Amino acid sequence: MNVTLPAPRSIADYRELARARLHPELWQYLDDGRDSPCGRANRAAFDAAPLMPRPLTDVRGGHTRIELFGELLGHPMLLAPLAYQRLYHPDGEQASAMAANAQDGQMIISSLASQPFDTIARAAERAPWFQLYWQGSRDATRRLFDRALAAGVRAVVFTVDAPVKQSALALPAQVGAVNLDAPARPIALADGQSQVFDGWMVQAPTWDDLAWLRDLTPLPLLLKGVLHPDDAVQAVRRGCDGIVVSNHGGRVLPGAPASLSALPAIVSAVGPGVPVLLDSGIDSGIDVHRALAAGAHAVLIGRPCIWGLAGNGALGVAQVMRLLRDELEQSMALCGHASVAAIRPGSP
Repeated sequence: MNVTLPAPRSIADYRELARARLHPELWQYLDDGRDSPCGRANRAAFDAAPLMPRPLTDVRGGHTRIELFGELLGHPMLLAPLAYQRLYHPDGEQASAMAANAQDGQMIISSLASQPFDTIARAAERAPWFQLYWQGSRDATRRLFDRALAAGVRAVVFTVDAPVKQSALALPAQVGAVNLDAPARPIALADGQSQVFDGWMVQAPTWDDLAWLRDLTPLPLLLKGVLHPDDAVQAVRRGCDGIVVSNHGGRVLPGAPASLSALPAIVSAVGPGVPVLLDSGIDSGIDVHRALAAGAHAVLIGRPCIWGLAGNGALGVAQVMRLLRDELEQSMALCGHASVAAIRPGSP
């Protein structure tokens, strides 16, 4: 859809540009969950989180750099693993990868990427992370994982919070999950059996499958989709190197708690040695600051990057990331924080 609007100067401008350019059905798919009870809880939690101004603090020479699993990044914002990015721009995931690299950041490639893993990795220039969805069996999951490994990924984000199939957008012929095997035949159900419990959940991962995956790779392994501290502790005990607190952007369980509300208990439960990341509901650099102040080591940025992609390809994604970083730096300066480490709870 060709729409001419003024050049975007803010993240909100990019949202409106994306809404104008995308087909209404595609926009609804992208925006799904933002206005669910869970999505509204995400927004309310961020809006209710205070930031304390600390004027006169000397923050000269401040920066947003972090180290995560031995990797130096210019800021604590990773591009979240969103599916089928060629729906939003012909350059798809390649554009996002180039933007992440241009902004000295990191990208997480989705299992449902619409371009080959190695093509995306070459565009990224630095080894990207990989988000793994369970493929219904260990053999199928291993095949997908091996394709990602062949592309040189440096960390694995195992996403487990969406095992029950949701209604999905009908994909155009030229866009699909090109790295997946052909879909397996659905499980045949007997009379009286449940489509959920006897069908979908039979193919969902369990804690034993997480342990199997841990044994499969020495790469950093993060569990994404955690909201309960007991699950976070269990994940660490079974060998996970990090946790991603997430409610899937409000898209899966309408009554789930806000990610930001769940974060402090999880950070406390796993202890200071385990990196805890957060996604769901971040729309601004101030939201990033709020997540860091609640205990997150870094955050994942989802929809805002796709607004940038739909609005102006790689340049749009890069500009959205730069706008987020500018807002984060301004917020840090006003609160007297010269580094990301200084934001974390208990810091002076």
